[in-house]
Amino acid sequence: MERRPKLGMILFYFLFGIFLILALRGLYPSTEVNTVEYSEFIRELELNNIDELVVYDDGRVVYSKFVSGKPKSYQTYVSPQTLSTDRFQSLIDDLVQKGVEVRYEKGNDSMFWVNLLGTIIPLAIIVFIWFFAMRSLSGRNSQAFSFTRSPAKKYMSTGDKVTFKDVAGVDEAVEELKDAVSYLKDPNIFTETGARMPKGILLVGPPGTGKTLLAKAVAGEADVPFFYISGSDFVELFVGVGAARVRDLFIQAKANAPSIIFIDEIDAVGRHRGAGLGGGHDEREQTLNQILVEMDGFDTKTGVIVMAATNRPDILDRALLRPGRFDKKITVDPPDVKGRAEILKIHMRGKPIDPDIDVWLLAKRTPGFVGADLENLVNEAAILAARHKKKLIGMKEFEEAIDRVIAGPARKSRIMNPKEKRIVAYHELGHALVGLALPNAYSVHKVTVIPRGTMALGFTESLPAEDRYLNSKSEMLDNLSQILAGRAAEEIVFGEITTGAANDLDKATTIARAMVCRLGMSERLGPIAWGREESEVFLGRELTRMRNYSEEIASEIDNEVKKIILDAYDRAKEIIVKFRDKLDKAAEYLMEKETLTGKELAEILELVEDGNYYREPEIEVEQSTKEESNEHKREEA
Repeated sequence: MERRPKLGMILFYFLFGIFLILALRGLYPSTEVNTVEYSEFIRELELNNIDELVVYDDGRVVYSKFVSGKPKSYQTYVSPQTLSTDRFQSLIDDLVQKGVEVRYEKGNDSMFWVNLLGTIIPLAIIVFIWFFAMRSLSGRNSQAFSFTRSPAKKYMSTGDKVTFKDVAGVDEAVEELKDAVSYLKDPNIFTETGARMPKGILLVGPPGTGKTLLAKAVAGEADVPFFYISGSDFVELFVGVGAARVRDLFIQAKANAPSIIFIDEIDAVGRHRGAGLGGGHDEREQTLNQILVEMDGFDTKTGVIVMAATNRPDILDRALLRPGRFDKKITVDPPDVKGRAEILKIHMRGKPIDPDIDVWLLAKRTPGFVGADLENLVNEAAILAARHKKKLIGMKEFEEAIDRVIAGPARKSRIMNPKEKRIVAYHELGHALVGLALPNAYSVHKVTVIPRGTMALGFTESLPAEDRYLNSKSEMLDNLSQILAGRAAEEIVFGEITTGAANDLDKATTIARAMVCRLGMSERLGPIAWGREESEVFLGRELTRMRNYSEEIASEIDNEVKKIILDAYDRAKEIIVKFRDKLDKAAEYLMEKETLTGKELAEILELVEDGNYYREPEIEVEQSTKEESNEHKREEA
């Protein structure tokens, strides 16, 4: 909301300028001088009424005399010829003999400019300092006079506004938010039925899932002002600023109603009270208290909806989540394979995409990717196409972009000696071989010995056949064997182990301990959760696992974790020994080509014929979805 200068401020600056001029004139005191005729001056000389006389060479004569007991100055003008006459000089000599002070000085016509510059220059310096001091103090870096104003940014819908068409992969969240749009467009629909809109809508989800994008889409659909602010923008150095900014924000929103207030990362100020070491009266808690009052106090008919986003709902204060404040919670989950395909299509708009691009294969290759990851993926592919001066972004660029996002850019400049390269090849083929052979392990998509990122000397990319939300015990055991197969291959082929399996061992130990302590998958210890998660109030409810069992149970847990890992390791070794000859053949191919697909590797290992273990990742989609994909390809073509 624009703030126009008030009349009072203009009057203040005007009076302040006059004060400066008068103060500067006081620095140069001037004596009042009366101008008289030359004849008057001669008469005063003859009457000895002059007490002081100053004669200037330009013809100006200034004298002073006492009038009513006070000195008074007079001036007259005579020609230079008169100044040099004997009669004038004799009069001056008589004055000197009588004790009158007489001085001869140069003409002072230039004193006008000296006085003028002496007044203007200090005035200009003061105005210059005042202008820039006020400008810096009222700027963003120093808010000495405006720090209580809300720093929220106001967005108005334009021709490029974001709508629900620009959002994909979160269909359930969009359906929930359509009610808010309907309310902002026509509140009477709800008031006539006695219903009220939630005062607050909390978007909960991992980073990058599109929470802020959803809020902008609501504002774009409803075509209302959108006030955006981060939770950390409320808290300032000065006490009470946060609460003042909250009040100012809600005043602006009400003045522009119907409108939306969106607080991003609200956990910065919404963390539950009493969690800090500063007691119950710190600045953050005062800000939270003001938010609670504003949300529960303003009229529901004002047309203001408060939206907020967080990825830490567990640390928010309970008063913030109760009905009447943030009483609607919308979960924004990472997208499934269909959602990822739709998100990729959105980010491909306006880009020169090759018609042969398989969006569904890209979606299958990116499990766990959120909207921000997929946008970065498309951008990386576009950068690679531009680097190679291609007019179309092809499948090759997308495949390389996925590898770059997952494992980092290829480091082809890193030259490994033949021995290390051979070890890396067998290590990665160990992962791939066991992954292809075991029925419940993830399918292998690619194996490479090209170093990527900072640490990876090679990697095996395994993909689930479909998005999974539950994992069975057999699946976890097969995945454990696949994780440990790299170390097993090194031990069998070279008779010794290297440091390359450090990360594999850490991942395997974490999974095995979770199976025993949290998931109850140990036959010996039974379906019991050993240990419990507790929250420390002074750590902001950070979860810690507390031990609630004896030393004897702790020893049994360690033994069971060890047994699970060793059994999975032995199983991996058995598979590698069984396919040792084919493994050597695959290693030669991999060292030569540096990258093999899962299908190529299965053919080399002859796993398709021997047991039919190889499984190409398949995704079952509805017929309408397949037709939509084909239509998308035709449109791109």
